[in-house]
Amino acid sequence: MPERLGEDAVAPLDLEAADRGLLGGLPRGQVSEVVGPVSSGRTSLVWAALGAATRRGECVALIDTFDRFDPPTAAACGIDLTRLLWARGQAISKTAGAVDPSWLPGVRPVGGAGTMVERTIDRALKALNLVVQSRVCTVVAIDLIDVPAVAMKRLPASTWFRIERAVEGSDIAVVLLASAPVARSRGGRSISLGSVPDSRQGSTSRQGSTSRQESVLPAVMWNGDHDRSRRFAGVTTPVEIGAAHWSRAERVVIETAAINAV
Repeated sequence: MPERLGEDAVAPLDLEAADRGLLGGLPRGQVSEVVGPVSSGRTSLVWAALGAATRRGECVALIDTFDRFDPPTAAACGIDLTRLLWARGQAISKTAGAVDPSWLPGVRPVGGAGTMVERTIDRALKALNLVVQSRVCTVVAIDLIDVPAVAMKRLPASTWFRIERAVEGSDIAVVLLASAPVARSRGGRSISLGSVPDSRQGSTSRQGSTSRQESVLPAVMWNGDHDRSRRFAGVTTPVEIGAAHWSRAERVVIETAAINAV
């Protein structure tokens, strides 16, 4: 494992297991990503990063592409809303995900079906650029969870190269929140939540055959012993953390990262 980064070089999440796997927190001056399936804790992890930053007195930003952010819930999770810049996008139904084949992000607009989807994505990316260039917010997250897969594939690599250049050498930690891997800078982190391979299971024989590898799955936590008093307390989810300069053997699987519920 690489050595732990200095305190000024990371933005801690204040989640012991996650910060340990991240070698202190999200690296500043880099683009990281948090991905995972529905109910894997991906949004809670990003909110934890935002909340931890606001408790340190930092200003943070959330680019909310499809207007999914709920301020009361975020405040209950520990985010100081007075230190949050909320860039609201256009609320679009998940069933209205048509993408015009002639659309090129930020280059060629469209006027047919799906126009609102493409314009909303373009506006979110422009907002992300403006926020990181302002250097006001030290943790900036963009929610791309409900962006159609076909639209994500259409985004050129230069989209993220521009963000990398804008934050390079700064104290800004950028986080891409999505359902599947998007992009990260060389010094950024890829954080995958949900079902991940258990590193303790499976082995390769001398003949090259590999035994069946089990997966570590999320587990629900409850408070109370009786059915009438039992309440949902959170989720213990496996988290796999990787970076471009880590070998596969140096990836970290955290099985005890608890994402507390409100």
